[in-house]
Amino acid sequence: GNTRVEEACEMYTRAANMFKIAKNWSAAGNAFCQAAKLHMQLQSKHDSATSFVDAGNAYKKADPQEAINCLNAAIDIYTDMGRFTIAAKHHITIAEIYEAELVDIEKAIAHYEQAADYYKGEDSANKCLLKVAAYAAQLEQYQKAIEIYEQVGTNTMDNPLLKYSAKEYFFKAALCHFIVDELNAKLALEKYEEMFPAFTDSRECKLLKKLLEAHEEQNSEAYTEAVKEFDSISRLDQWLTTMLLRIKKTIQGEGDGDLK
Repeated sequence: GNTRVEEACEMYTRAANMFKIAKNWSAAGNAFCQAAKLHMQLQSKHDSATSFVDAGNAYKKADPQEAINCLNAAIDIYTDMGRFTIAAKHHITIAEIYEAELVDIEKAIAHYEQAADYYKGEDSANKCLLKVAAYAAQLEQYQKAIEIYEQVGTNTMDNPLLKYSAKEYFFKAALCHFIVDELNAKLALEKYEEMFPAFTDSRECKLLKKLLEAHEEQNSEAYTEAVKEFDSISRLDQWLTTMLLRIKKTIQGEGDGDLK
């Protein structure tokens, strides 16, 4: 009867916690999984989802794929219950496992997109979308990246607390345009300045203008000089360095030049 199932549930959970203390992560994950299935049998969806999450967190340390399976099981229950914000949080955890452990960027993107969808309109949605945009650009899916950077830039430029970041998003969108086509980058830059006048005085906007000029003149020294000057004040991260290099390679005579 139900009483026996409840007792079994408690025992599996106790065992799981003891395995955790002993750092036997696979056994802990397995025991939490069993508890989750028994909770389901007892129709306690919430407890079942919680146990699947505990299983996922334990497996994370030993078996990333199994962790994803358990977190997906929890997500199914939460979405079924209409708890989309909690589901979104676990989609992010799965995306991070794909990023760090399994290095499957396409799958990480899919889970960040799903999380953004569930977070609809919240600030957390922007964080997920920006992850998607950064990866999309790395994978040369520039149009997708541009759309996201422009969307998030437009969403944040009217918010007094966030508008400082808007220039960064327009800058990144313009760089993605630039890799594809110099003229597109020029037109985009004009559009961003019109939409967001504060962008004109930013160091990012000034850098873009110098880079466009250098590119037009096919002058790789001027290009490198402008990048160096910018980098001496605000360090370029890995993403920006990659994008700026891709643009530099479109200057004639630049094989695999660097930015130094």
